[in-house]
Amino acid sequence: MSLTNATYATGRRKEAVARVWIQPGAGNFIINKTGIDQYFDRAGLRILARQPFVVTQTDDRFDVTVNICGGGVSGQAGAIKHGVARALVAYDPAFRAVLKKGGFLTRDSRSVERKKYGHHKARKSTQYSKR
Repeated sequence: MSLTNATYATGRRKEAVARVWIQPGAGNFIINKTGIDQYFDRAGLRILARQPFVVTQTDDRFDVTVNICGGGVSGQAGAIKHGVARALVAYDPAFRAVLKKGGFLTRDSRSVERKKYGHHKARKSTQYSKR
């Protein structure tokens, strides 16, 4: 698949970064040179990645090529969702209203809290001893 007339966007979630290219096509979804069905074994993650197309009613109108790195599978699916939504807005600004209303254009900034000095984990402290 050549990416000459493709629209590009970047999606992020937790530590995952997805570089997304969309172009008019038959609905092929390629992630790191692998089909989406082989890349995500859980159906919920495949549904999550395709949500922007369902909301805009453009299910099989675009071919998607994704290059993703970092994070786990859940964060990667969220990053792909964010990148696809941003690419759809770059392709056609009329999609912005419906995607913004659905919350697809907002980057989910939640990430793992860092471990603090003197604690077992981020918030778990040592056990209190009275004597």
